[in-house]
Amino acid sequence: MADKTNEEQLAYLSELGVVPLVTLHSVEEAVPLAKALEEGGVPVAEVTFRSPYAIEGMKKIRDEVPGVTLVAGTVHTVEQAKASIEAGCKGLVTPAFTKSVVDYALENDVLILPGTAVPSDVDDAYQRGLRYVKFFPAEAYGGVKTLKALNGPFAEMKFLPTGGVSLKNAEEYLSLNNVFAIGGSFPVPSAAQKAHDWAAIAQACKDARALVEKVRGAKA
Repeated sequence: MADKTNEEQLAYLSELGVVPLVTLHSVEEAVPLAKALEEGGVPVAEVTFRSPYAIEGMKKIRDEVPGVTLVAGTVHTVEQAKASIEAGCKGLVTPAFTKSVVDYALENDVLILPGTAVPSDVDDAYQRGLRYVKFFPAEAYGGVKTLKALNGPFAEMKFLPTGGVSLKNAEEYLSLNNVFAIGGSFPVPSAAQKAHDWAAIAQACKDARALVEKVRGAKA
């Protein structure tokens, strides 16, 4: 992904259809976890700032598992944005529409998927020329029903719903034309991560990819 444009990166994420949310419990688990994502056919890690091990973990993945595309998640500040880019991240994801982070990313040609939850957030993104955004917290803000409603006035916008998305409801989200991918921790089950059961994580990723292919095959 190092030489890909932002548009090419978005096309790649759209092709995968799944963006795993990764919250590291230690620096040591970063590499085996990333390898499990790669083995499972979802070589993307949205490493969140919900953990103090985020930056060091990003660096480990960058250096030892270069096939995995790094994205920084739960980015609240420009300082976090800068640190994650220096650590090897190719994109930024914010939980809210944080104007300072969004504007920094746009000024520096960094891929940004800002968090949106209501029409005013989506319009803020639209006015800045963005057409791909995160929808968070998806289930709490009406989920599929809200995304269908947003498709009318914001037909050009594509969403990454995250928050309450699981294998149980993923098919509903993936069936929507304005959803380019789904995000969440379900490809990295917490019990498997705590047990360091990397094979289980790889299988969860395979299950997620199979669902994407099933839904998109049916839509084709």
